[in-house]
Amino acid sequence: MSDENEEDAERAALNARLEKLNAALRKVDEERAAEAAPPVERKGFTRAMRVGLNAFSEFVGAVLVGAVIGWQADKWLGTTPWLLIVMLGLGVAAGFWNVYRVAKPKGPGED
Repeated sequence: MSDENEEDAERAALNARLEKLNAALRKVDEERAAEAAPPVERKGFTRAMRVGLNAFSEFVGAVLVGAVIGWQADKWLGTTPWLLIVMLGLGVAAGFWNVYRVAKPKGPGED
């Protein structure tokens, strides 16, 4: 009977220690999650900067691609500067379309 009481006491002590360790682990996890979470007040600013920089890069990329294609086509075909002007215009138009596409408000189901 004494052995059973000792085993029960050991089991109870181990369970208490396990609960104490679990509580300590939960506390550490909560602290890490709080440190990793971005500040709430900067969430809107961060999103606005991301959208703005994305729109800027889309516009500049489209203009540069159009200019390079037009310049290279002019070089190959010897039509300087007409294809450069046409492709630059198309690049600007594509850039504005990309800015519109990136910056337009998203619907509830869109991401």
